[in-house]
Amino acid sequence: MELYSPWVLILLVLAPLTVYLMIRRGGRARLRFSSLRDARRVGTSLRIKLRPLLVVARMLCIALLVVALARPRQGSKFHEVSTKGVALELVVDRSGSMKAQMGFEGRQLTRLEVVKKVLNDFVKGGNGLDGRPNDLTGLVTFARYADTICPPVQGQTHDALLELLKQTQIVTTQNEDGTSIGDAIALGAARLKTIEQEITQRNNRLKASMELEEGQEAKSEYEIQSKAMVLLTDGRNNAGDYDPMEAAELAKKWGIKIYTIGIGGGEALMRRQDMFGFLMSSGSDLDEGLLKAVAETTGGFYSRADDGEALREICDRIDQEEKTEIESVEYSRYEEKFSPLALAALVVLALEIVLSCTIFRKIP
Repeated sequence: MELYSPWVLILLVLAPLTVYLMIRRGGRARLRFSSLRDARRVGTSLRIKLRPLLVVARMLCIALLVVALARPRQGSKFHEVSTKGVALELVVDRSGSMKAQMGFEGRQLTRLEVVKKVLNDFVKGGNGLDGRPNDLTGLVTFARYADTICPPVQGQTHDALLELLKQTQIVTTQNEDGTSIGDAIALGAARLKTIEQEITQRNNRLKASMELEEGQEAKSEYEIQSKAMVLLTDGRNNAGDYDPMEAAELAKKWGIKIYTIGIGGGEALMRRQDMFGFLMSSGSDLDEGLLKAVAETTGGFYSRADDGEALREICDRIDQEEKTEIESVEYSRYEEKFSPLALAALVVLALEIVLSCTIFRKIP
């Protein structure tokens, strides 16, 4: 609660001034008597004792009117946060080789588990990563086949994306195993192209529905600042219909940067799925040459992550490359509160007039 014109409160001095004038006017006798001895013996009635309530009512009426003139109002502050962001597609390898173990915070986890934990921080924020709350983020996973797990979503809807990422598992059947990097890039690029078209159509509908004054420019509901794809894999392209470089050229044509991350690379350990569950060495099949070429073609970069800390540093570097412009507008909405005060003042004034003409009437 605040007062729009607090200086009006200076008028509150009118209340004691009114009291002073009423007392001064009422202090002069209308009739003169030789002696008041007999009148004093009569005493003072309750009505006479309560007559000062008229003065109190007059003061209260003036005070309420003055406060009403100061225009008390109650406001609420609202924030509009960022209508610009990056359209980002996370493309994650879930082929059988991602079962190999990798270091993460002093533990040994599968490569896929490490990827999921770091990407969770990359999107939501935490462990040195700022998060990307204003970005449209989607998820594509691939092995022999590429699948859209979550379309690009923003803000609080990221929780749904992260839950789907958490549920992503390594393929368990031989006929689904493989690494279709080309198909994954093509699908991720198509999803980014589609969301760009959807945002454009939605903004056009918004502008068309707005009644603008002459010379006023409509503000878009959401503006895609840039489009990027983060591809994480530990293998080489050995499945799918699309050639990775052709898919990269398509992404470049649509203005999409691809940041490629090689997971592991040296000799890794993999736990065999048998009754003994012992560890065995697995060689590396990471095609770094292809990943570098894909990144350079689209204007991104390639980097290799041998452990969880290295992967987190790469994600931080992507954060620096794909910064989101944040626009924050604050505005206030006020509700006037003077009406109840003005109404109360009129009620008190009317009550004073009625009482002074009836119960507290004096003659002369």
